[in-house]
Amino acid sequence: MQSIPEMIAQIGRRMFERRLTDMSGGNISAREGNTLYITPKYSGSRHHWQLTSEQILSGPLSSKYWSEQPLFSREGKAHLLIYETFPDVQAIIHAHPFHVLPFCMKSRPIPAVLEGTQKFGLIEVVSPAPAHSQELAENIVAGLIGKEDRIRIQAAAVLIPYHGIIVAAKDLWSAIDAVERIDWNAWCLLAAKWLE
Repeated sequence: MQSIPEMIAQIGRRMFERRLTDMSGGNISAREGNTLYITPKYSGSRHHWQLTSEQILSGPLSSKYWSEQPLFSREGKAHLLIYETFPDVQAIIHAHPFHVLPFCMKSRPIPAVLEGTQKFGLIEVVSPAPAHSQELAENIVAGLIGKEDRIRIQAAAVLIPYHGIIVAAKDLWSAIDAVERIDWNAWCLLAAKWLE
């Protein structure tokens, strides 16, 4: 059975291969009890998502602890606040999926048009705030409130304007599955314009 760091490293590689994130960033985390596991800063730009399990950071779910860690991922504030707010969330992926990014750029929600994405409902856009800020973390949490049933089933997601997607899920495999389903759903919406 894979350890959580092994799963995180594998999922990061798979995301990059499948254009579900890019070299500019993103991050993956999971919690086990009171322990947080998260990809390090520069996972994309310096490591090209070719991480080993030994590179995955781990420590207590404590903002004070992580504020002193130099490799703590820049959007880690949002991860910590999501875990603090939603006890059912066991894994989070922040990514820059290829087909989702046009919706982020235009600050447009992604309606569910495929059977496999109906359970996620409308993927809404959160209020804009500076990247890596506590304000953005709070806006992301506000966007997830009311979606707790979706988290218990599989995952809930929101879009960050001009930036990417955050998926909060019941486990790591549910999180990556949701990211890819939403990306394909976005592709179908974009491609459907050619069929009109």
